[in-house]
Amino acid sequence: MSVSQTESKTNEPRQSQADLVSFIECTGFELPTYHPVIITIDGPAGTGKSTVARQLAIKLGLDFLDTGAMYRAAAAIMIDRQIPKEDIGELVSQVLGADLHFDWQQDPPTILAWDTPIDHRIRNEDVTKRVSFVAAIPELRHHMVRKQRVIGAQHPRLVTEGRDQGSVVFPDAAIKFYLDADPTVRAQRRIDQLGVADTVDLAEMCERIVRRDQIDSSRDDGPLVCPEDAIVIDTANYNVQGVIDLLEAHTRERIAALINTD
Repeated sequence: MSVSQTESKTNEPRQSQADLVSFIECTGFELPTYHPVIITIDGPAGTGKSTVARQLAIKLGLDFLDTGAMYRAAAAIMIDRQIPKEDIGELVSQVLGADLHFDWQQDPPTILAWDTPIDHRIRNEDVTKRVSFVAAIPELRHHMVRKQRVIGAQHPRLVTEGRDQGSVVFPDAAIKFYLDADPTVRAQRRIDQLGVADTVDLAEMCERIVRRDQIDSSRDDGPLVCPEDAIVIDTANYNVQGVIDLLEAHTRERIAALINTD
């Protein structure tokens, strides 16, 4: 993955990698363990949110929440329990009964359904194809939002990524990011991530990505939107480490300001 920075909210000039590293070194500090901070990272599929969110959490000593794993787990339940699309009530009932939660002793945290790890299942292609449908179900989203806010209360030092974290789940988060990239770039990343180059070509995956963007941004509950106060980053021309460095630099600057005003 590669980050040409598009800071459309701030119109800041592009910083070189050396500038970013220097900034981090100059502002390096330990966030006090008593200081709560919620960092949200939103954006469409294929922008690398999960990867960079986890690494940012590690670098800052914060917990990491992959909310997409929750919706993927629900999609896996739907498929594995052979619940038809029209039986929304049964799906919601099964997901509630599964009591989706994370094992925070693992790194990254492992998602469990019925107290059994399900993370090995949720990245499969059949789940990927079904997750947008599942994530658009209002009753299910309301349940997930409640669970995510409980997690935020239990883990007040948190990096959380998804589609609606800064806009719906944690609208008062101290720091918000929105990652984006051209659909073709995101499609290639998704092919590489899933290891499906032999079965899915770039055009087909790009079509899937665009279709998912449309579903995610047009649903009534928790649509994909860029929060007005988010820092927008185009990840198309940076590698993974470049994105992480950029997020860290912005985060340290914002946290330092928060601490100074406490």
